[in-house]
Amino acid sequence: MGRPMKFEADAAIDRAMEVFWRRGYAGTTPQALVDELGIGKGSFYNTFESKHGLFTLALERYKDNRIAYLRDTLEPEGPLRDRLDAAMRELTGVGRHQQGCLMVNATAELTQTDEAVAAIADSLFTGIESAFRDAIERGQSTGEFTGVQDAQHAAASLLTTLIGSSILLKMGTDPERAIGAMRDAVLAL
Repeated sequence: MGRPMKFEADAAIDRAMEVFWRRGYAGTTPQALVDELGIGKGSFYNTFESKHGLFTLALERYKDNRIAYLRDTLEPEGPLRDRLDAAMRELTGVGRHQQGCLMVNATAELTQTDEAVAAIADSLFTGIESAFRDAIERGQSTGEFTGVQDAQHAAASLLTTLIGSSILLKMGTDPERAIGAMRDAVLAL
């Protein structure tokens, strides 16, 4: 009989998400993960199989958290403009950190060579765009959003602004620049 696991895998995934976000995939070694998660190498490999295995679990968790946040923020009834603006800021982290979006960072680093990362990124970006489209359609039906004809195109524009702003923040640009671009995209609705 093996020894019982002495750590919570879910908590380790959450912590690993932060480590990958801060260091990037290439900049995160298995040893750094073991050290930062406070687990042994055996436990690390027995639970997650590899750095890549833990990375994809962390990206899935990030994706699920972001989609849940959007659902909780945008689905309730009521005015949407301020909630869309707040969601854009939250998803980029503007004002709290300048790490950008973990998924945008991973996409820039790995999607050309890593199909698993590309699939998770596509799922998140499709989910964000869908949540934006649904909110825009609701805003159109209530008369709040009159500046756009096609909710799908407007949602794609918001997603593009979100991703671009995230990249600018990661580069260290003035947060007000990103805030202005996101605010203008929402005001155009």
